[in-house]
Amino acid sequence: MTAGQIHAFRRGTWQSSLDEAQLPGDPGVRLALVPEVVAAADRRWWDAAFPCLPPAPADRRALLLRALDLFEQGDLTVGGLGSQSGDDFRSALWRTAGLPAPLVDRWSGMLRSGLMARHQLSLDGELTLISLPGNTFTCLAAVLEQVQSSDAVWVRPSRREPLSAARLVAALLAAGWPAERIGFYPSEQRALGGLIRLTDRHVIFGGVGLAASVRSSAALTLHGPGRGCALVPAGVAAREAADWLLPLIAADSGRFCSNVRTVVCSGPAEPLATYLAATLDAIDPQLPDNAWPLVAFRQPGSAQRAARSVTDRMRPGDRILTRRPPVLETLGGDTYVLPQLVLMEDSAALFDGEDQQHESQSLIGHEVPFPYATVVSATGRDAAAIAAEALFVYRPPSDGEAQRGTL
Repeated sequence: MTAGQIHAFRRGTWQSSLDEAQLPGDPGVRLALVPEVVAAADRRWWDAAFPCLPPAPADRRALLLRALDLFEQGDLTVGGLGSQSGDDFRSALWRTAGLPAPLVDRWSGMLRSGLMARHQLSLDGELTLISLPGNTFTCLAAVLEQVQSSDAVWVRPSRREPLSAARLVAALLAAGWPAERIGFYPSEQRALGGLIRLTDRHVIFGGVGLAASVRSSAALTLHGPGRGCALVPAGVAAREAADWLLPLIAADSGRFCSNVRTVVCSGPAEPLATYLAATLDAIDPQLPDNAWPLVAFRQPGSAQRAARSVTDRMRPGDRILTRRPPVLETLGGDTYVLPQLVLMEDSAALFDGEDQQHESQSLIGHEVPFPYATVVSATGRDAAAIAAEALFVYRPPSDGEAQRGTL
């Protein structure tokens, strides 16, 4: 794959733009940006264009499976970058987003298994916008879901990692999805409101700040923080609980909304926290056989900011039990944030009558782009309040239902 500009896909073709953004990690790759006024003109063109209907519902599953085959290993033309093989794609993701190949392969497999498990959705005949987060690859399942159920989709990728979304659009086109019924619309954050106004339905990924910036409507599906938590009953051995929790915290480099961020112990928290911290300290991104690959940070200062977001929220009495410095800079020039674990002193100060102090303190449920968890001892009202705010609640397999909620 040669360096160049990742084009937008609009009006049925890949198109360059004078507005562009630099991708992190690779000075040779830039991203075309679509101004709101251009998107508005495109919506008028789309409304007036001769209707090119997508495949019938019964044929879409086969088309999507073919697209995923091409996405994983095919030679595809990605606008502005030319021909891109599967190996080219993995190499580019490593350079620009720090995604190691084992995670790319794992996430590609998850897209396929999710598609196979999904029932055929009813068609809505509308234009749907999917606005993806910084962890674009982890949320591409939403694009597949909307292609399966909508007559047209516009994909707005993250500026930090647009390559996976661009390649998926190219794969859909190569598999036979009509070019007039799909768009790839990179834009500035401030243009998101305009894209929402231009489309009929909207699937938006983002945090609390984004949730406050977009209007709620029946046509909007907002995917915010998952605040995943695990409930550990009294009497469970520390080693047994730590072995169960490790993949829930460390899998996927901690970048899924379903990852555990808070471990709530009914009994004393320190024995489990100490053992779990030791297992997290054993994760080394430089080992070739590392079972839990970590994502490298490519934007200058982003690793340090992510690590500080934990220490800035700690209260007096809270302790970081993982022993390594949080930021690792390798001799090869890669920067990682190593897994962290915080033992919270107690839960009593988090709740004061109707004033729930943890909302402003925000260490509980805090989401960061690396493996991290807070361990706290809490029972009764406090434990129930923490669980009530989590989209994903995990219990040991022998303790009933393992998970609540969906991605």
